[in-house]
Amino acid sequence: MSTPPAFPTTTTEMLARLVGFDTTSRNSNLALIDFARTWLDAHAVPYRVSLDPTGTKANIHAIIGPHVPGGIALSGHVDVVPVDGQAWSSDPFTLREADGRLYGRGSADMKGFVASCLAAVPALKARTLARPIHLFITYDEETDMGGARRLIDDLAESGLRPEFCIVGEPSLMQPILAHKGRLALRVTVRGLAGHSSEPGKGVNAIHAAAEAIAYIAAEQRRFAAKGPFVEGFDPPHTTPHVGTIGGGSILNIIPEHASFVMEWRCVPGDDPHAEVERLRRHVATHIEPAMKAIDPSCGFTLDVIDDIPGMALDAGHALAALTKRLAGFNSAGKVSYGTEGGLYQAARIPTIVCGPGDIAQAHKPDEFLAISQLAACDAFILRLADYLST
Repeated sequence: MSTPPAFPTTTTEMLARLVGFDTTSRNSNLALIDFARTWLDAHAVPYRVSLDPTGTKANIHAIIGPHVPGGIALSGHVDVVPVDGQAWSSDPFTLREADGRLYGRGSADMKGFVASCLAAVPALKARTLARPIHLFITYDEETDMGGARRLIDDLAESGLRPEFCIVGEPSLMQPILAHKGRLALRVTVRGLAGHSSEPGKGVNAIHAAAEAIAYIAAEQRRFAAKGPFVEGFDPPHTTPHVGTIGGGSILNIIPEHASFVMEWRCVPGDDPHAEVERLRRHVATHIEPAMKAIDPSCGFTLDVIDDIPGMALDAGHALAALTKRLAGFNSAGKVSYGTEGGLYQAARIPTIVCGPGDIAQAHKPDEFLAISQLAACDAFILRLADYLST
C-alpha cells in the first residue's frame, strides 16, 4: 500500500495513518496524538488533551456539536501490543490490503474504530447535532488502562461528561452488554539460600511458589466445576491464570527468590479481592509455616498491580436498545475480555461495547480487519449522528 496522503480522504487511508505510528504501549503516543490534533484543528473541532505523569503519552477528548454535557461518547485506545517474536508476513506498521482485509498491528484492536471516528469528523461537523458526540482517544489500555483513568479525571475537571459511552473494541459490530473484570497480582516469594546438597538448611522459594501455583490450578478446576456461573460468558465462570514465573540463579543454589504474575477474570458478582484473600489465607495456613520454621523472614508478598472492573449494562437500558438499532442487531452478547468500559461504567457513565473486527485477531501476527467491518462501523457512526440530530 502506498504512503497515505497528509489528509486522508477515506477511512482506510485514515487507518493507514494510524497503523503507521508505532504506539506499542512501551512507546510514546504523542506523534499519533499530534496527527489527530492537526486533523481536528483542520475541521475546527474543540478538544482537551490530558497527559500521563511522564508527559510522553496523551488522551484526547474532542466534542462535536454543542459544547455541553450529555450526548454520547465514542471511545477507543490507540496503544497496541508488541510485535516482538511474532512472524508477520509484512511490516506490521504498514497497512496492507489483500483479499478484502486490512493487515497491520492495531487494525482490529482497535485503531479501526478510531479511524472510523476520525474519518467521520467532516460528516459529523456537517450535521446539526442537538446533542454532542464525544470522541475519547486514550493511551495504555493494553497495560493498566491509565489513559481511561486519566480521562475520567479530566471529565470531572471539565464537567463535560457524556450521558452514555460506546467503546469500540472489536465485537464484529455486535453490541456487548457485559464483560468480566480483571485483577492482576504479583506474588513474590522470599526463601533462604543454601547449597542444594543440604535442602533442609534453606528454603526453596521456587518450591513454595510452585505450591501456590498448584493451588491456583486447583482453583481453576473448582470454578469450572462449581461456578458461580453466569450465562452468556465463554467460559461462564471466573478464571484464574498464572502468566509469568521467575526465580533462582544456578542449579546448585537453593533459590531464595521467586515470583509469578497471575490474574483473575471474574464474572459479575464474583469479587476478585475476595479471591486474593482466599489465596492469602491458603499461603499463610499451608505454605508459610514450614518456611518460617526455618527462617521467620521467609514468606509471601501479594501485590495487586492492576484492577479493572467488569461491565454490565441492563438489557433493558436505553443505550442497549439504541446500539442494537444502530448496529442492526436484535440481540446483545457478553465477552470474557476486559475493556475501558468497566471504568466508564464505574464512573457512572452507562457504557456498552460495539466495534468493528474480530477479537480473535487481537494480539496475533498478521492481525487484520475486514474492510466490510470498517464500512459497517462508518455506517453505524453516521446513523448515530442522525439520531443525535433529531
